[in-house]
Amino acid sequence: MLPDTAALLTALKPGLLRRGVVLQHDNATPHSANLTQQWLQRYGWEILPHPAHSPDLAPSDFHLFGPLKRHLGGMAFETEDNLISELRNWLDNLDVDFFRVGINSLLSR
Repeated sequence: MLPDTAALLTALKPGLLRRGVVLQHDNATPHSANLTQQWLQRYGWEILPHPAHSPDLAPSDFHLFGPLKRHLGGMAFETEDNLISELRNWLDNLDVDFFRVGINSLLSR
């Protein structure tokens, strides 16, 4: 999954991986497994600490997926490529402030 994620990030946002990746995920077994931790360390991805039993602290859960769901609501896609194209278009058009607000709102949670 992580190699696929890195490839997708490279395709969607060239240069992002060169600037460094900061990742926050929960403490599920696949995320804390030795193989996963070795991969993250090898590629230099920084992991933000995630308190146990705090799923509400994942920024994607409360900031990214809600607006994405509203954007895609009512749309139908004939192919996976069409869906990916729409997702890329949506991500490309997000303003930097969208992410800033999401990250800053973590401070008040």
